[in-house]
Amino acid sequence: MNLLVILFSLLFTPPSPPASIYDFTMKTIDGKEVKLSKFKGKKMLIVNTASKCGYTPQYEDLEKLHKQYGNDVVLIGFPAGNFGGQELATNTEIQDFCKKNFGVTFLLSEKVSVKGNDINPIFKYLTTAGNPDFTGDINWNFEKFLINEKGQLVHRFRSKVVPLSPEITKNL
Repeated sequence: MNLLVILFSLLFTPPSPPASIYDFTMKTIDGKEVKLSKFKGKKMLIVNTASKCGYTPQYEDLEKLHKQYGNDVVLIGFPAGNFGGQELATNTEIQDFCKKNFGVTFLLSEKVSVKGNDINPIFKYLTTAGNPDFTGDINWNFEKFLINEKGQLVHRFRSKVVPLSPEITKNL
């Protein structure tokens, strides 16, 4: 093979699809990069959140879940304003709101988009990866994605399923 063909194939070969959530990196609400591979061997509960939603009180149960299961389950909130603009404008405002109103200590990402053309790659993966529940677009704030210790999506829960419900906790 000549060098030009090799270079062309390297530049234009599409990347392989992610095998697990561990193939992703997120940016925290305070701007730090975190490789999700850091959480190998632990379950993860990923939730798209919003500060001005009817489901916002779920932050309280999310914090309780984090305190109760935090040694075994990594909880990550991803603030998003996709549904009626129900998220605050800046990461600082979001972080202050979560701490002041709900004492949030679990990991929060920077504000992201969870659907549409600008969807965050993590949520593109989560909404298209096969799982026993369902796939497709997120319908509203506070949908939850449970990842097993191998980095695979195993359950997805709609917004109305509260964080401390048996539907979720029996899987933790």
